[in-house]
Amino acid sequence: MATIIVTGGCGFIGSALVQRLLGIGHRVINLDLLTYAGNLDNLTGIVEGENYRFVHGDISDRALVTKLLAEEHAEVVINVASETHVDRSIDCPTAFVRNNIVGVFELLEAIRSSTMVSSEIRFIQVSTDEVYGSVIGRKSVEGDPYTPNSPYAASKAAADHLVRAYHITYGLHTVVTNGANTYGPRQFPEKLIPLHILNAVEGRPLPIYGNGLNERDWLFVDDHANGIICAMEAGAPGEQYHLGGTTQLANHDLVARLCTMMDKQRPRPEGGSYSALIEFVDDRPGHDLRYALDSGKALQELDWIPRIALDDGLSKTVRWYLENRDWVTGIDKKHYNRGRQGLGNYSSSARK
Repeated sequence: MATIIVTGGCGFIGSALVQRLLGIGHRVINLDLLTYAGNLDNLTGIVEGENYRFVHGDISDRALVTKLLAEEHAEVVINVASETHVDRSIDCPTAFVRNNIVGVFELLEAIRSSTMVSSEIRFIQVSTDEVYGSVIGRKSVEGDPYTPNSPYAASKAAADHLVRAYHITYGLHTVVTNGANTYGPRQFPEKLIPLHILNAVEGRPLPIYGNGLNERDWLFVDDHANGIICAMEAGAPGEQYHLGGTTQLANHDLVARLCTMMDKQRPRPEGGSYSALIEFVDDRPGHDLRYALDSGKALQELDWIPRIALDDGLSKTVRWYLENRDWVTGIDKKHYNRGRQGLGNYSSSARK
């Protein structure tokens, strides 16, 4: 059993990771600022006690992180805290620079000072496939050049470079994971899959950017959490591992699959398919055409492979949102209004 600080543990991927870590016997300190996408309801049923503690705080607060490392005798820090929505980064990049770059710097500095007086602390940086930019006709492999095309992707790329530099320069035990587009229950409703499920139920438009041909690689959230844990357990210091998905689809084809599943699980009262609600909207600036990750290194060195097929994961996801409307209502009341036209605060992008 290890004592692990998970940052952003009330978010989508973070909460799945916290539940998985607790389930296999680790002790978890969950550090989360509870910004708009952080939700304590994501961890309903988990009670604070000997093996779990929630701390309301900011990863940029170096003094707080240093204190937690010392008093909890933490052996691992997994950084899942991040601003992630591309559209928000285009509209207001400041928060992305602060949280995704400065926040990671402060975490690294806290760990660096702590390792001078205690045993080595492992740092796992959870990153994204977007750092590579658009990849055509092949899959990105570890070591490929970074070519980010949005403020979000650039902020994650900068953080990855900082993590690498702190390993090379200061000898910190760091590992970077780059995950594919992640989906599943409890994802914030601004993202493509939950937005389209919820809009469909309410008879709102299903917006798709441009011509809908942008391709994404899809990874179920539990598979992503397991990959992060494998990297924590078996990842070599200073290494990077890709966690790719099971299926690559154009956005239009993905939304069509969602509509078919919705047709089966919640038929439209007026009849016909939900696909009639699809609307194409103006493309966003710098919209990458295709992401794809080669996960061969993770398979060989971490013995990790995604287990959940896309159709199975989508079916579980649709069912969860249909059966957990109270969770959705709570999100809408607290932080988010999908808007009278159903396009949300931001037209949906195919992001995590």
